[in-house]
Amino acid sequence: MSRLLIIGAGGVGNVVARKCAGLRDVFPDICLASRTESKCKAIARQCDGEVATAKVDADRTGEVLSLFRDFRPDLVVNVALPYQDLPIMDACLEAGVHYLDTACYEPPEEARFSYEWQWSYHDRFADAGLMALLGCGFDPGAVSVFIAHVRKHHIEKIRTIDILDCNAGDHGRPFATNFNPEINIREVTQDGRYFEDGRWHTIPAFSNSVSYDFGEGIGEKRLYLIYHEELETLARNLDGIERMRFFMTFSDEYLTHLRVLEGVGMTSIEAIDYEGVEIVPLQFLKAVLPEPGHLGAETKGKTWIGCEVRGSTNGEERVRRVYNVCDHEACYREVGAQAISYTTGVPATVGAKLMATGVWKKPGVYNVEQFDPDPFLANMEELGLPWHEDEDVFVEQ
Repeated sequence: MSRLLIIGAGGVGNVVARKCAGLRDVFPDICLASRTESKCKAIARQCDGEVATAKVDADRTGEVLSLFRDFRPDLVVNVALPYQDLPIMDACLEAGVHYLDTACYEPPEEARFSYEWQWSYHDRFADAGLMALLGCGFDPGAVSVFIAHVRKHHIEKIRTIDILDCNAGDHGRPFATNFNPEINIREVTQDGRYFEDGRWHTIPAFSNSVSYDFGEGIGEKRLYLIYHEELETLARNLDGIERMRFFMTFSDEYLTHLRVLEGVGMTSIEAIDYEGVEIVPLQFLKAVLPEPGHLGAETKGKTWIGCEVRGSTNGEERVRRVYNVCDHEACYREVGAQAISYTTGVPATVGAKLMATGVWKKPGVYNVEQFDPDPFLANMEELGLPWHEDEDVFVEQ
């Protein structure tokens, strides 16, 4: 059993709180904290059993430590902003608390994300006997577990990996993002990057696209190559990979709006002076865009997120496709959230359960593909995210 602190009361925090509240044999005591305690209280009212709430500014390690002293958690699930990963990890080291997050650290002043900052904490967590599990959402997260599953059970020598993320949902708005607008726009407007022949290649944003038939009532959609953080961890933790890419779907309408906003400077993170007040254009844009957590009731359609893995076993060429399909309306009926929040929150709950029960437990800082995928996938299905895999496809050599 484990005392659980969840930091972040957005769409993902809502899913994690409600799912963990259904696991009282593992998490008898839960506290949900964020800058806005009223959001925490609203979520807590929807949870099974009592969930404590608190106000905390996770940018401030001192405030996090004060909350740790009051609640005394064994494990913290960080579903706040990526800017806050390091202050929370610092607090965990000082207070002796295990750590889990769903997205890698990103410095506020630079539109760049990398695990290098968090990996540097490995020795300190190991020496303290603490574990930090990084990127335990869906992508990053479950897709890397899918790849670990393929490596363990199906393809001995993996050569290429393509991660595919399709949100075929429709919220009826002319422009809105799937999750926090500031983080989402910073991510997708960066140059595309992919790993091939032992090095990284960079291309202009949205300059490489392919059409892909997802089936499952979704059909054919256009995918664009972007850089995503799990490519960094897989390149580090898997040997012999010849090529890795990440593709995501964007509608023509979304891209048109994004290009206009970028063209007029609204996606900039450089502060400007507006009538004597310093503002960051992207933060202002976030304030006027729809709140993703409020779109659940309006969103219809499905998500398809998974991977295609190619390689060989005993000299025989193989292709394996592993994926999840999630329905926006079904998620909203269950937990009052759209599928993007659901597919991130359920894997975070699974990771927290595996850590709390000692199934995944090792001092230090790790990514999900470094552990046995079997218990993760079994729990993910039990908690509402079934996964599918195609039969082996044998390719002529």
